[in-house]
Amino acid sequence: MAQDDGKAAGAMLAIGELAERIGVPTHVLRYWETRFPELRPLQRSGRRRYYRAEDVALAGKIHDLLHVKGYTVEGARKALSDSGDVAPAKPSPTPAAAGKAGVPVADLIALRQRLATAIGVLI
Repeated sequence: MAQDDGKAAGAMLAIGELAERIGVPTHVLRYWETRFPELRPLQRSGRRRYYRAEDVALAGKIHDLLHVKGYTVEGARKALSDSGDVAPAKPSPTPAAAGKAGVPVADLIALRQRLATAIGVLI
């Protein structure tokens, strides 16, 4: 099966082809190689870079994290290294979930009431 650029799905891409595919300049891909150790393209004679299918997928994930979701480089690195992929956002605990964590819900509600009284806010 061929991609839009006429290459087979598993074919290696040169740095210019990958840059065009994900919509970033080539120097950005070179920078990502210095910041994301997982991104390691093959380098052939003349130091030409060739990206394998897994490198293409990783570059797409990095692009999504940085340019679509607004992560910082450090945040994207942590997200990729923590789970091998993008870490899903953890929802804030609800009282029922807190009760499952070993803290009785009634104690949490009482604590919230005491804190609200202490700062003068009515709930």
